[in-house]
Amino acid sequence: MSDAALLELRGLDKSFGGLRVIAELDLVVHEHEIVSVIAPNGAGKTTLFNLITGLYRPDSGEILLDGRNLVGLAPHKITDLGIARTFQTLRLFLNMTVKENVMAAQYGQTKVGVLRSMVRTPGARREEKEIHRLAEEKLAFFGDRLMGYRWDQFAYSLSYANRRRLEIARAMATEPRVLLLDEPAAGMNPRETHEITELIGKLREDGGYTILVIEHDMHVVEGISDRVVALDHGVKIAEG
Repeated sequence: MSDAALLELRGLDKSFGGLRVIAELDLVVHEHEIVSVIAPNGAGKTTLFNLITGLYRPDSGEILLDGRNLVGLAPHKITDLGIARTFQTLRLFLNMTVKENVMAAQYGQTKVGVLRSMVRTPGARREEKEIHRLAEEKLAFFGDRLMGYRWDQFAYSLSYANRRRLEIARAMATEPRVLLLDEPAAGMNPRETHEITELIGKLREDGGYTILVIEHDMHVVEGISDRVVALDHGVKIAEG
């Protein structure tokens, strides 16, 4: 873990219709660190991720990635700068294959325009080949859970745990520096929870990612975290 602050929130504040959801929140995530955010339901955790990724704009405060303020940037620009997330409710293309799901996550970052892609210019073909290669590389990270014959399986045919893995693979495909994982162990049995705990550690150790996690399962939190931040109604009440 580096001492450098890769992601930093300064005085972040957000209200909806007079209800304060995030209150003057300060939070630092160092490079290659895993930080978990715990809080009751409705305490502002998912709003926090929506603020970081540009889906919501804070009423005040700063969101810094490697010193650059992200406030006001469009979500796709924030993705380009190196932040990717998963969602509490899975957002896969269920009628696309495993490999196609990961490839689709990359198309927003392609350099070749739509017209050249349609006419199959040499540049478009090279980029398509690279997208295939990168998708296979990201899926290989998950071993036989998402490799081999599973590449051609439709996402709807996967187990719930493998759908969770695929959601993470899609986030990895955007080549982020910071991964935001929203309740990655939700809905899993004890064996699957243990496996996802090991996977999150592997994402840091082998993938080199900096990770901010929202999680309710305290066994997962204890197993992965360098630090834990506790929120109550958007207020940071403890950290350590």
